[in-house]
Amino acid sequence: MIVDAPLGSSGGGRGEERAPAALRRAGLREALAADDDGQIDEARLRDPNPDPVSGVIGAAGLVRAGGAIAARIGALIADGHRPLVLGGDCAILPGICRALPPATDLWFVDAHPDFLDGTTSPSGEAADMDLSVVTGHGPVAVGPGGALIEPGRVHLLGHRPATDESSRVEAARIDPAIHQINAAELLRRGAATVGASLAADGDGPAWLHLDLDVVDPRDLPAVTYPEPDGPRWADLIALVTPLARADRLLGMSVTDLNTDEDPDGRHTRRVVEVLTEMLVD
Repeated sequence: MIVDAPLGSSGGGRGEERAPAALRRAGLREALAADDDGQIDEARLRDPNPDPVSGVIGAAGLVRAGGAIAARIGALIADGHRPLVLGGDCAILPGICRALPPATDLWFVDAHPDFLDGTTSPSGEAADMDLSVVTGHGPVAVGPGGALIEPGRVHLLGHRPATDESSRVEAARIDPAIHQINAAELLRRGAATVGASLAADGDGPAWLHLDLDVVDPRDLPAVTYPEPDGPRWADLIALVTPLARADRLLGMSVTDLNTDEDPDGRHTRRVVEVLTEMLVD
């Protein structure tokens, strides 16, 4: 079941908002032979102003969008569906996690840890802090004030080492209970080995979150915040395929394709090919 959540935390209508529609035009639903649950209309942000208390852009709008996302995803899961949620950016994750049952594992595949807050984030965008929010370390203005996912059930995969002051601050904030395999370690161990091990480890529910900026920009430059030295497409497919096909998976979110950086649509078409390879037996 495909559902669109075109939330972009810049509040300025950047290209991530248009990614769900672009992926559909490129044939994703047909390639997956998936049912269609349409768009979550409230999952948009049209306020580029930082909240004066939290420092987060569009904080009140994010809360409303998160509630709408939680309601839709919760209903789909309750009806026995396994939703594929097309973002938008990573600001969709708190809403999704509000809909998940207790003791859910989170497989979080991203070039960034997303563990900043309204004070430490250079941008003020909620996509800088979604993992901190869902584990109870983010600004209360956009989160529940407690953990939606137990930190010890989070697997942070593919992120890059800290290289500047902001990323060093972020790395220092990460809850030590979170399991981390950065990009270099992922490639050293073998992406297929890591993916198969995680898929087989545990018997409770799991959610898979894929931020496409995890991919090395040599393969996918059409993201807002590209980071070098990441997994190539083949590595990502090897990592994600066993996770995306795990029996205990409740659903999957895909974020941060920036259509502003893809004028001819070739990267969008490649994302459709990759998702199809991951998801279709």
